Amino acid sequence: MKTVCFGEILLRLSSPAGQLLLQSSALDTCIGGAEANVAVCLSRLGHDTAMVSALPDNAMGHAARDAVRAHGVDTRAVRFSPGRMGLYFLTPGAVMRPSDIIYDRAASVFAEAAPAAYDWPALLQGASWLHISGVSPAVGPQAAEATLAAVRAARTLNIRVSYDGNYRASLWAQQGIDGADVLRELMAHADLAFADQRDIALVLRRPELAQDRAAAMQAAFAAFPQLQHVAATVRVQHSVDHHALSATLFTRSGVLASRSYEVHAIVDRIGTGDAFAAGVLHGLQSGWDDALALDFGLAAAVLKHSLAGDFCPASEAQVKAIMAGGLDVRR
Repeated sequence: MKTVCFGEILLRLSSPAGQLLLQSSALDTCIGGAEANVAVCLSRLGHDTAMVSALPDNAMGHAARDAVRAHGVDTRAVRFSPGRMGLYFLTPGAVMRPSDIIYDRAASVFAEAAPAAYDWPALLQGASWLHISGVSPAVGPQAAEATLAAVRAARTLNIRVSYDGNYRASLWAQQGIDGADVLRELMAHADLAFADQRDIALVLRRPELAQDRAAAMQAAFAAFPQLQHVAATVRVQHSVDHHALSATLFTRSGVLASRSYEVHAIVDRIGTGDAFAAGVLHGLQSGWDDALALDFGLAAAVLKHSLAGDFCPASEAQVKAIMAGGLDVRR
């Protein structure tokens, strides 16, 4: 079963732990991006995955492609052209100081790529799933049209769509819109959505739903006949590096709630939602029941909190070890 992921592959630049951005002259680097994170995690879990994206035809772009390809993702559909790399700058939080992200993605090669450059019937050949997120259309009008074309093609080809809300207010603000109309169409094509009550309140333009998850999910199923599953994490933050994490999975027949994990001494929160999405997708694509798929997705997210960087290069056995508990050294 093949999953095609579409989105921008990014270069992340982070200040060292315990320091503000540019407090020192050093910045740590890694490759990431929401959809690439899902592709890498699914590949490491044993799935056939492919990445569709656009990168600058320079050393940074080729290194980004290579970082994704190193985890077994098919990157033959990554296009190269002259231009700039999409960046984001991370200041990791500590104690009661939250993490902070600055995006520098305007006019990147991905943002400027012509929608017609993507031959979706060819790019989706042999795919069972297309995974996209709300980040891509927030990058700019060209990327928004390309993302919409992808989901429309998937529907025409009877390919299931996985959509992660991933709302980025700062990116939409640069376009002068809130993005709700574009995101509503993306969700309308989705079979599986990773979204909470705030995402649904936005796309339905019903702000009262932002405080009621159950009511929001009922409204989503009523508005989007294609939608079958809506999954989301529930995060309680005691401090920057101590969270309680659980999850819900709503279907047309009811709701499942997971156990809760106390996650202490968090190494890196970035990419944890993508690990959750990949874990749930892994379970559903493996034919597991909804409860097991939800529990596995949550455990994948918990595991990602212990790993630096955007990617979660974990195996199924490593995720299941989190589900089983126990901290003895494995020999």
